Amino acid sequence: MNTIQTTQLNIPPGVVDLGVGHPSPSLLPRAAMRTAAEHRLSQNDASLLAYGNEQGDGYFRAALAQFLGGHYGTPVGPDDLLITAGASQGLDLVCTLFAQPGDTVWVEEPTYFLALRIFADHGLNIIGLPMDAEGLMVETLEDRLVQLKPSFLYTIPAFHNPSSTTLAASRRKRLVDLSQKYNFFIVADEVYHLLNYTAAPPPPMAGYAEAGTILSLGSFSKILAPGLRLGWIQAQRTLLGRIAQCGLLDSGGGLNPFTSGLVRSVIELGLQQDHLEHLKAAYGARRQALGEALRRHLPPAITFAEPGGGFFFWLKFPDGVDTQALLSEARRQNVGFLPGAKFSSRQGLQNYARLSFSYYETAELEIGVRRLRHVFRDLR
Repeated sequence: MNTIQTTQLNIPPGVVDLGVGHPSPSLLPRAAMRTAAEHRLSQNDASLLAYGNEQGDGYFRAALAQFLGGHYGTPVGPDDLLITAGASQGLDLVCTLFAQPGDTVWVEEPTYFLALRIFADHGLNIIGLPMDAEGLMVETLEDRLVQLKPSFLYTIPAFHNPSSTTLAASRRKRLVDLSQKYNFFIVADEVYHLLNYTAAPPPPMAGYAEAGTILSLGSFSKILAPGLRLGWIQAQRTLLGRIAQCGLLDSGGGLNPFTSGLVRSVIELGLQQDHLEHLKAAYGARRQALGEALRRHLPPAITFAEPGGGFFFWLKFPDGVDTQALLSEARRQNVGFLPGAKFSSRQGLQNYARLSFSYYETAELEIGVRRLRHVFRDLR
């Protein structure tokens, strides 16, 4: 009998795919969502089922603004937020409204591989910029800006996907200054900002929204549940007005008003804060387990840095190693990872690989790394 697939993932039984950057089913908050649904639906509010306000339900934006302001350490106003159907849909909206086919966008090298897919869908010219241990190398940008100005620069400033680096505070300020001087937008994908397991990252790029060049993307996919398809853009109000007045929202109204109502209750009842603390404890333990297993089982020729947050370990292999070729052997060993070339804007990074600790329990992470040991044993 064929199984009807209901989720994006379809991992065969017995396989440990460390390439998967999803929350595990065991961490999806079914009880919290049930409580929130009962609370919200008991309010006898039919507006949940009506076309929503283009910028997003005002009560939900007020609850979200208070939640974010408490974590960011700086005030966030309801009118500073526009509700989206997740960060990916927000990024697609930005591409539609703030760039045209043929425009240049700058990305970090490496960068989130599915963002590259979205940029390609819009016919954008993608140029990669170098990174180091403190994130994007902002000091190298000004010479390039004199020659070529992008429509926007896409960055993942906190616990980067895939490298897990965090952009230094001084570089954030310099990047904002350059965006104002050379008149380009910064699209900051800040979906991992609240998932720190050691020290908190610098204040988010969203805190510079009043500069008028920042479009900060946030999402409940990483801090609550991806199936909600709910996120936000934080930006200067004139930029949000430009989005709220687009044809998509004029025709369909605000995005996800029903889900917004449920998540409003999640926030107001304190369930979001409780779940975030639970996630940080669970992911922190998994991060530690994966790091220890990698040090115990992999040859010293494979190097990596310990991530302070997010979901990922970014492994560097000796020059000449092609991780795409190694993936075929990994699959024969019932283990998976994502090869570095997927994260490159120019088909580079062949000797890198991304592993995620978000989907599996600690025992399964250990099993996966033991299988990788057999794949990588010839690198000793």
